[in-house]
Amino acid sequence: MSQFYNDVEPNIIDDEMVLKAVEKTCPEDLGELAQGENINFKDVTELQLSFKSILQIDNLWRLENLTKLQLDNNVIEKIEALESLVHLVWLDLSFNNIEVIEGLDTLVKLQDLSLYSNRISKIENMDTLQELQIFSIGKNNLTNLENREDAVSKYQDLTKPLEQEEARALALQEIKQAKQEELEYHETAFVEHLNGSFLFDSLYEDDTEAAKLASLPGVGDLLQAYRKEFVSVCGKLYNYGLEEYEKREAEVSDFYKKLHEILLASQEESKKAMFDFENRNKQRLDEIHHARSYDVAESKRAECQEDILQLSGTLMTLEALLSNELEEQLQGFKRTIDVIVSTFMENVKEMMGQCRDLENQYHEKLMEIALTTLEKSLKGKLEEDLPADVLTLLVDKNTIVNAVNMSHSIRLRKIDKRESDMLCNTYHWHISVTEKAFQTESDRNRACIERIMSYINTLQKELDNTKI
Repeated sequence: MSQFYNDVEPNIIDDEMVLKAVEKTCPEDLGELAQGENINFKDVTELQLSFKSILQIDNLWRLENLTKLQLDNNVIEKIEALESLVHLVWLDLSFNNIEVIEGLDTLVKLQDLSLYSNRISKIENMDTLQELQIFSIGKNNLTNLENREDAVSKYQDLTKPLEQEEARALALQEIKQAKQEELEYHETAFVEHLNGSFLFDSLYEDDTEAAKLASLPGVGDLLQAYRKEFVSVCGKLYNYGLEEYEKREAEVSDFYKKLHEILLASQEESKKAMFDFENRNKQRLDEIHHARSYDVAESKRAECQEDILQLSGTLMTLEALLSNELEEQLQGFKRTIDVIVSTFMENVKEMMGQCRDLENQYHEKLMEIALTTLEKSLKGKLEEDLPADVLTLLVDKNTIVNAVNMSHSIRLRKIDKRESDMLCNTYHWHISVTEKAFQTESDRNRACIERIMSYINTLQKELDNTKI
């Protein structure tokens, strides 16, 4: 981090800086003491002086009971003025400009020392640090060490835990990144959160009535069977969605590949027509320039004029033919995408309909259980004790029926919402990909015609400006 401070005025740790740091980080019970000059620095055990543009360490002698000191992300060049901090256990000097390990002899209780990202070229002067457990020395100039292997061997027990922690953090980050990429892929395919029980579990989120009803006798097994079948349908929809996504992507890729081939072929014809013209035109312009009479020059000029008109017609005809061919490709592409999307949406509706059917079946069976349990409760024939909040539903038929129906409605709405999201996203993709294709071709055609007209105008001006 030290490179970021090149344009910042470096500081020396002074009383004001220490006081502000203490007021910010001291424990609550030091609040009143830390508001004036009478602060009891002996009660301060932790101090953070990160990102302060500190060049020189000083004025810490009064903090003799410090156990944790953060001096990272500064511009410190030398380890000094720490002799009195004999109780330090944790010292962070990472991201500074330190070149030599020194000034640590009295810190015999130090357990965690970070000198990461400095300019240190040699591991030395650490023999008194017998309590040291973690030592971070990465990103320094240790590659220049003559005794590098000996030093690393000596302190490998200290660096190993930190290396393991960094490796774990990196592995977790990679896992997190992979999950994020997987989610983005699933969202593109419109099947996010369908590969598992997420949708089913979401049906019961924030539904207090469903949680109560799940305690009724026999509902546990019923719910487990419902969950298994529901998740199975979601899994089929997930796999189908990924297959259809790959099919859509392949169709779009093939379409643009074909368009590119057609464009290249047309461009080659246009280039040939222009190349042949320019070879003839160069010779005729030269003949006009060197003509021995006005009549000869005008005759050559007329030939050039006719040739320009013919070239214009050729180029416009080629563009018209190209535009017609691309229009046919576009219409064919749209028909294909229409079929793919329509088929996909119909199958989504069918599979989500299966989810609704499962919910309706579960609802009917749950209602039967609820009414049977109510009847037993009113007759005092319940065979097992139920939680008090469940018993509040078993007071009369209206109460239990309303609870079951309300819970059912919530789940149906969530199933409908998931289906609607899939269909809407698919529809928007359909519109987007087809409109983009047509708009791209329209823009290309317009730009090509403008280039042809500009090219012909340039040729015409060149002819008009040719003098005998």
